[in-house]
Amino acid sequence: MIELILMQRVDKLGQMGDLVKVRPGYARNHLIPSGKAIRASKDNLARFERERAQLEAQNIKRREEAERVGERVAGLTVTIIRQAGESGSLYGSVSSRDIAEACSAAGLTVARDQVLLGTAIKTVGVSTVSVALHPEVAIPVRVNVARSPEEAEKQARGERVEAEAEAEEASLEAELAAELAAGQADADR
Repeated sequence: MIELILMQRVDKLGQMGDLVKVRPGYARNHLIPSGKAIRASKDNLARFERERAQLEAQNIKRREEAERVGERVAGLTVTIIRQAGESGSLYGSVSSRDIAEACSAAGLTVARDQVLLGTAIKTVGVSTVSVALHPEVAIPVRVNVARSPEEAEKQARGERVEAEAEAEEASLEAELAAELAAGQADADR
């Protein structure tokens, strides 16, 4: 385990200034390169304590900016058009990269690592994902995944698209059954 000083808040790990012990790979591959932490040596501890007030002031400023941006884009909905099968399952999936690109097109510039998506979206429909504008500020973004712009509009209004497809399929089956019955009746005469 490696001991680090956190330079900013990290979910499930700690707050700015905390001394934490993490596995070497997590420290070497993620925390240190991204600037979220520094090694806990005597020199770094002394440097952090000297710069603590300045770092906290910068953190507060960045958090306030993120909160203002979050208020400005509150209720953001992005639409992503993808091919999907009859059951609504996508041919592929919608990833955090796709959502970040759609947010950028809608006017909210975010990186894909800011999109907090547990698993990729694999079905047509409306989902809500979190976008972390700052380690302490996350906003919800609605993601409308549809086969066409018309279907996206229906989903946005709250209509069930799958129900229409199922009803249409049922009516087609009923028509086919009626034609078969008529054809059987004609054959019996």
